[in-house]
Amino acid sequence: MTDTAARAGAARALISQPGCVLLPSCWDAGLARLFTAMGFPGIETTSAGLAYSFGRPDGLNGVTRAETLANARLILEATHLPVFADLENGFGETPAEVGETVRLAIEAGLSGGSIEDSTGLAAPPLYPLEAAVARIAAAVAAARGQFHVTARCEGLQRQCLDLAGVIDRLRAYAAAGADAVYAPGLSRIEDVAELCAAVPAPVTVLTGGAGAFSMAELAAAGVRRASLGSAMPRAALAGVMEAAREMQQWGTCGFVDRIPAFSVTQGLMAGRGLP
Repeated sequence: MTDTAARAGAARALISQPGCVLLPSCWDAGLARLFTAMGFPGIETTSAGLAYSFGRPDGLNGVTRAETLANARLILEATHLPVFADLENGFGETPAEVGETVRLAIEAGLSGGSIEDSTGLAAPPLYPLEAAVARIAAAVAAARGQFHVTARCEGLQRQCLDLAGVIDRLRAYAAAGADAVYAPGLSRIEDVAELCAAVPAPVTVLTGGAGAFSMAELAAAGVRRASLGSAMPRAALAGVMEAAREMQQWGTCGFVDRIPAFSVTQGLMAGRGLP
């Protein structure tokens, strides 16, 4: 499975299977090799991980469309797995610009991606519903069945909508043809279950954010895909911070006893997998 069509087929099979699937957050080619060797069935990219690797804060316009797609191509070269991209708000104000982003994502070899309804502004924090629906419809039209479109509502994250308002938006996005929906910011498993029951589309839920849900909890609530979002790059930074602080404060290298040997990482990056 090396070409775009084969990956897209694998992506469709992955998302349509019963239960809840976890796609690890990836922001570089080395991690793509790691997650592939670990046996994950697919990968998602994270805008936070990419922004942090550039020394920038996460957020709309933290990275550009060109940077996002260039990074995606490097990830795709390092794995045979389907890759789902964080496409932020589609990198454009108009439906036509969102459609162009999806077209370019397909051209790059991506199997799917999320389009959010955040404007990136303090006011208004979200696009008006009619405009947001038009943006999702444009993404779906550009996908032409070759790309899995996840419509993402930022109402809870931006603290501008309650659960009922988020559900109303996600139902509208599903009616516009979105293959799946996503509402980061859910903090109670009861709310997760209510959303899954109310929206006629597969639901993705963020875990490791406002709610640290287990895979068992999410599957029981009806979630089809779990996302770790920025939790993975933050975990990576935490490991480096811990090692640096040990050296800084104590002058010791005890952390080396808890990390892979150089030969292991060399073999992984050479494509030999994990021992």
